[in-house]
Amino acid sequence: MMSGKDNIFDENGPGLADFLPDTSSGYTAHAGAPLERPAPADEAQVIAALKTVKDPEIPVNIYDLGLIYEVVWRATGDVEISMSLTAPGCPVAGEMPQMVADAVAQIDAVGRVSVTLVWSPAWTPARMSEDAKLALDFDF
Repeated sequence: MMSGKDNIFDENGPGLADFLPDTSSGYTAHAGAPLERPAPADEAQVIAALKTVKDPEIPVNIYDLGLIYEVVWRATGDVEISMSLTAPGCPVAGEMPQMVADAVAQIDAVGRVSVTLVWSPAWTPARMSEDAKLALDFDF
């Protein structure tokens, strides 16, 4: 028999957050492998790969949504990405970083890909590209 302290769910049952990884201090997904002959990855290819990933709830890619905060290309061919989500409770919080890592790792000139989910600074619609604002009918 469980005591009240042992029950991790509230009286309404489990919530979505109970099934996601703890992303409060960040979360990093990995894909790819080290390259034998490193060459710098092409920025345009990486951006194109990022634009293939869409938030399932918003019909705009993550790059134009402004969810990609930083992309660092290493001489080894490795790529490190910092990204956020539109909200900490986003239903794809546990999947989105891996989707990004997998998309970028498909590029031949890319070795290991690390995608870290960060919450600071907080995402705002002001980070969206003009194309995203038009697609979502935002009037700023």
